[in-house]
Amino acid sequence: MVFYFKARPEAGDYTIFMGLDKHENEELIKYGFPEDIWFHVDKMSSAHVYVRLNKGQTIDDISEGLLEDCAQLVKANSIQGNKVNNVDVVYTPWYNLKKTPSMDVGQVGFHNPKMVRTVRVEKRINEIVNRLNKTKVERKPDLKAEREAVNAAERAERKLQLRDKKRREEMERLEKEKQVEIRSYKGLMVSDKMTSNKQIASTNKSLQELEEDFM
Repeated sequence: MVFYFKARPEAGDYTIFMGLDKHENEELIKYGFPEDIWFHVDKMSSAHVYVRLNKGQTIDDISEGLLEDCAQLVKANSIQGNKVNNVDVVYTPWYNLKKTPSMDVGQVGFHNPKMVRTVRVEKRINEIVNRLNKTKVERKPDLKAEREAVNAAERAERKLQLRDKKRREEMERLEKEKQVEIRSYKGLMVSDKMTSNKQIASTNKSLQELEEDFM
């Protein structure tokens, strides 16, 4: 089971989600999206919370309001973290999550620790948590199928882009050949390679003079 929440409207149309338990978290880790940002209470047990950004956005595009929603939801879903003030919440892009065979179910590390950010949550803000909980929807998605569907769509898009690129390159090649042909044709018509009317008249006069001299 995965729980889905809607972020505050002024932050944009963003969906925040988290797994029911560590087994669901394992699936979310395995079949995440490049646009997903992962949140967790630092050094404490908590839910794995994600927000899915829009395509092309990065962690730098997370607004202050959206960050607060995610951090508050993580804190509220940490048994220990929910009871204390001044907890740190770490967050990083999904693709920075590292999973090795020796790790327990739901446990993760990081490929690059420098990509991990921290936000301090001073206290639980019930107004935010209650608002998020009112938008809560439970679903049991086929995360693998969703990931595969996106992969297939991306492959089709790349194939289309490659075909368009090849068509443009072929058109550019034909245009270059045409320009080369035009320049070659013009080269045959340059002034130093052409005989003028004046030159023809002069030649005719010379022939006439020669004939008169010969007679």
